[in-house]
Parts: sequence; structure tokens; C-alpha cells
Amino acid sequence: MRPNRETICNLRSLMAIALMAAAEGLCQERRIVVSIPDRKLALIEDGQVVKTYSTAVGAPSSPTPSGTYTIVERIPNPTWYGPGKVVGPGKGNPVGTRWMGLSCKGYGIHGTNNPRSIGRNVSHGCVRMRNRDVEDLFARVAVGDVVELHAERDAKVTRIFGTSEMAANTMTAGAAQ
Repeated sequence: MRPNRETICNLRSLMAIALMAAAEGLCQERRIVVSIPDRKLALIEDGQVVKTYSTAVGAPSSPTPSGTYTIVERIPNPTWYGPGKVVGPGKGNPVGTRWMGLSCKGYGIHGTNNPRSIGRNVSHGCVRMRNRDVEDLFARVAVGDVVELHAERDAKVTRIFGTSEMAANTMTAGAAQ
């Protein structure tokens, strides 16, 4: 039995609708913006802030690099490889429960085994998050998503994160010197 002309037209219409829906899903712009001075991370979809998280960033001796990168790998329950030491998944793992590696080799967004470090400049350059927060972010992002790391507050960062007490205190302290 051959399909009639109406059936073929209906199938073509359904295929066109399915292709357009798939294309819309692929075109959704998603990115992560990190304000290093504020120690905050924002997930942005289609120009709108979806969620913000507190982070820890690089210490003065090992700063978080600024620039635009992409997520190149996503690893749940990662193993940490340090100098002369390997720590498997679990409570003692310094990178916590999730790792999102960046195109800047050796740097990533990850969890922590020290949640009290969040809000401080104490990492070796990575962006560190509470495990519950990094698990939430991990579920929302994909390999290829853009990650912007901003070392200074500019108009874009202020639009995303607003004025912050931390940044105001930093500017006041800098002006006093």
C-alpha cells in the first residue's frame, strides 16, 4: 500500500517541525561567567541569568586565569592526581564530586572537600564550588559551553552580578593606598 499525497505532506510537515525544534535546542546560548573579584559564578542562558553560585578562586600566588575558554570535559566523581598522591572519589577528594575541565589546560570548575574555603581566594587557580552547587551546575552544562573568567569588574560583570560589597570594599581599600 502506497501512502497518498496527503500522508506524504503531513509527514514532511512533521519532519520540518521536528527539525526546527531540534535546531532551536542546539541554538540555545548557554555560558558561564565568573567574576574573580566577587568570587561568584553565573549560569546564563539566552542572555538571562539562570542561577548564581558562590565560589573560591585562585590565591594571589596561584591566580585564576582570566579569559574565555570552553568546557572540554565533564567527569562525575573524579580522581585527583597531585604531586606524588592520588585520591579516588570520596569525601577526601580535593576536587569534590564533579570536575569540568576547561580549554585552559590544568584548570577547571570543581567541587571541594573543604566547603569553608568558598568565598575566598585560596585555590591553585581553579574555580571551586560547594559540592551541591557543582552537582547542580554540572547537570545544566555541556562540553563546548563557553566559560568567561573575568579578573576585573567591568560593566558586563556589574550587569550580571550587580554591585557587590566585596568589590566596593576592594575599591575603597585600593583608593586608600
